Amino acid sequence: MRADHPFLRYGEILFARQPLRALKGVAGGYVAYPIAERRETRIVRPKVDELRQYYRLPLAERRRIAQDRLATIVEFAGANVPYYRDLFASLNFEPAKLRRDTRYLDDLPYLTKDIIRDHAPRLVSRSLDNIRVHACKTGGSTGLATTIYYDQSAADYSSAVTVYARERIGKSRHRSELHFACRFPGDPVPNWPSREDFKCFAMNRSNIFFDRIDDAGLEEMWRTLKRRKPYLAHSHPSTMYALACYVQRKYGGGKAFEIFESSGELLEQHQREMIASALNCRVINRYGLAELGVMAYEMDGAEGGFQILDSEGWPESRIAPDNADAHELVFTGFRNTLMPLIRYATGDLARVEETATGFCLTDVVGRIHDVVPINGVDHPTHHIQDILDHRVGGIQEFQIDLRTSPPTLRVVLEPWGNADEIAGKLKAFWPDAFEVAFVSHDDLVRVGRRAKFRHVVTS
Repeated sequence: MRADHPFLRYGEILFARQPLRALKGVAGGYVAYPIAERRETRIVRPKVDELRQYYRLPLAERRRIAQDRLATIVEFAGANVPYYRDLFASLNFEPAKLRRDTRYLDDLPYLTKDIIRDHAPRLVSRSLDNIRVHACKTGGSTGLATTIYYDQSAADYSSAVTVYARERIGKSRHRSELHFACRFPGDPVPNWPSREDFKCFAMNRSNIFFDRIDDAGLEEMWRTLKRRKPYLAHSHPSTMYALACYVQRKYGGGKAFEIFESSGELLEQHQREMIASALNCRVINRYGLAELGVMAYEMDGAEGGFQILDSEGWPESRIAPDNADAHELVFTGFRNTLMPLIRYATGDLARVEETATGFCLTDVVGRIHDVVPINGVDHPTHHIQDILDHRVGGIQEFQIDLRTSPPTLRVVLEPWGNADEIAGKLKAFWPDAFEVAFVSHDDLVRVGRRAKFRHVVTS
């Protein structure tokens, strides 16, 4: 059966109603999920239990555990990672001192994306051959794209953090969630059921696939949300903000879900207010990055602050390069022993503050995803990036220059990328939309007072 069969649409409407909605949620979250976990050879639920226990501890005890984890991962990196072994030797750095005082961390330089790109083979603790590896490519919005390798345990902890954080805001396993995802042009309609269908059932999740945020695309999103009635909807804030403005303009507001979870970009205050007002929902912000996973979350709502998950990493903030009025967020991750990141400068601007409940983020200035008109239809840049990464391939970085007509799509090839093949795929996806230019990293345009990289250049 094709996934767009009318029978499945009717079933979707039926199971959005009580009591079938609750029965489906219980069956997926508490029966199918353990089965999926075993089939995928993952260990997530015990890690969720571990997080529950950790965050019940007094703050002083949590701080002691976090300091011990900091020392442990730095000791591990110094003993097993060639880059850190040489670095520590050159500085006569003794990781064990961190067990006495975390200020010894200041003796180490910051890790940047450029260092990772230049020293990637020497930043892993063991060979990638014959082990289960999860490669995660950064978005490139705070620097050139970089690939980070996770071991299985780190990937499972990353999943557990998301489950636990959502649990804290009321999204228990039996309550449904909906994720906004990229729709790839020309993809055939898959058959049902599939492995992905079972995964979504087990996670009590569904997807909205979209490729445009004009009125037609936004109407499709809104109808899907109204039909499925998820408890939580997750997307970039720019996408949900566009939807909120549309629903307010066309319908005077509406309600289709209880919680909007924002990630991937900076959630600005005016966006938060519009989304909460027009869509009649709670707005929860989270901070995550491909390099480390989810590291901060509004676990007690917006009024509880943007809490850093001190179970997962040690936070710092430093005076931002070339901007003495701002702070750059720095993390040392605890979980990933395959590719430990010690004092990793994220490129995101935020200040770390200590409060009565732990570390919190303030003064956050994050990643911004632009909107690009392609043949008269607006497309978010994260949709374009998904197509380039997953359907075109062979592209290390891209940039769209809207100052030319037609816009110029600058492409930096992977060493193994084939320019003719990639040009053909780009033309097939977006006929006559771009003038394609194959360039080096040095040819990408830098914007702003910090000469930051942006996927879209407008002036």
